[in-house]
Amino acid sequence: MFEKVLIANRGEIALRVLRACRELGVRTAVVYSTADAGSAAVRLADQAVRIGPPASRRSYLNAAAIVEAARQVGAQAVHPGYGFLSEDADFAEICADNGLTFIGPPPEVMSVLADKSSARALMRRAGLPLPPGSVAPVPTAAAAAEVAAEVGYPVIVKAAAGGGGRGMTVVATPAELPRAYARTRAAAQAAFGDDRVYVERFLTGARHVEVQLLCDGHGNGVHLGTRDCSVQRRHQKLVEEAPAPALSAATLEAIAECALRGALHAGFTGAGTVEFLVDPDERFHFLEINCRIQVEHPVTEMITGIDLVHEQLHIAAGVPLRWRQEDIRPHGVAIECRVNVEDPDRGFAPTPGRLDRFVPPGGPFTRVDTHGHAGYLFGPHYDSLLAKVAVWAPDRELALNRLERALDEFDIAGPGVRTTIPFVRRVLDDAGFRKGRYSTGLVDQLLAGPPEHTTRRLR
Repeated sequence: MFEKVLIANRGEIALRVLRACRELGVRTAVVYSTADAGSAAVRLADQAVRIGPPASRRSYLNAAAIVEAARQVGAQAVHPGYGFLSEDADFAEICADNGLTFIGPPPEVMSVLADKSSARALMRRAGLPLPPGSVAPVPTAAAAAEVAAEVGYPVIVKAAAGGGGRGMTVVATPAELPRAYARTRAAAQAAFGDDRVYVERFLTGARHVEVQLLCDGHGNGVHLGTRDCSVQRRHQKLVEEAPAPALSAATLEAIAECALRGALHAGFTGAGTVEFLVDPDERFHFLEINCRIQVEHPVTEMITGIDLVHEQLHIAAGVPLRWRQEDIRPHGVAIECRVNVEDPDRGFAPTPGRLDRFVPPGGPFTRVDTHGHAGYLFGPHYDSLLAKVAVWAPDRELALNRLERALDEFDIAGPGVRTTIPFVRRVLDDAGFRKGRYSTGLVDQLLAGPPEHTTRRLR
């Protein structure tokens, strides 16, 4: 195992990794921007290195500064968390060139999987089903129109280098396509420095189901079951649960087996997630592979009892996988919601400010991952995620009730601060969601309806 790990991230995921390292007897160092000088991660780490001003490109996206910090503190490995440089193959290669272990897949594997077009081609060769559409990028609007006419509308135009819910445009009619194509290419260039896009059929009424994997550097791999992440705003997740509800056992097993086969075919190592779209007839289609720990990893940990960050560290240190597939025995149901500092009534616009009150919920089988505290100044510089509330129960109905109870206990207040908690309550009250019969369109449906149409179950 490593003697010291540098954590190249911030917020709740920096704390999550720090705690896992401490439990394994690994010393920690964190990097921080001037905006995060008073953060909990800085306070709790063995060492902390300031790497730049608040702007991400000059701090948490500054690969040279992060590598220099790792060398300065004598770290053997770098844990990138999620977001920022976590799926940047160039950063992983820079780490390797400087004698640092990047806790994630090899750079060459990440490079292939980060590009959605090359990932789709690779998964097709592995036998995974793809949504109808182009495998390679489409170079012109006319070529995009040909693909759309072949697969049928609606279609979705996606950035080949996209991620984080950005670089996607749904197109309902041929008349909309030229402008959508140009807009998506421009957005992709601005966000990722790569304007390549591809076109595929948009699966109406589909669910977003993903599979958690662990693969080592010795050819071994296991899947840890499924998660449903269909409750999304702007293609970013709000509520996640494990296992995916209201799907047959045969479908769940087939999705998981496909995911593991695809990852092993790609030479993946570490903790990763293979994402699928599942249509109302339970046909599933490969979407992408995430080469990092996911925000929603707690729900998988709660139903399996496996610490995914511990496993990341062991795998990166060269330890053979400590689990066989028959050892993985998911039990019960876990549901997580994200508490973002956003105003759902204003298009989920961020509402940064100082937290005068911050009292997270407690109680049995309730987990809160957060970097917030009373007096914390939630600034405008980074992602709006403040906390994740996850609960476990032996069945889904009790898990839903437990999450409602936990949200009722959460006390967050500050001048101008709003959170997504009221909107998550609407999700939990939705009749289709309660039955496990919902799709990626649920948030839009709720936003289009009156906020008072549901009834709270718990007070």
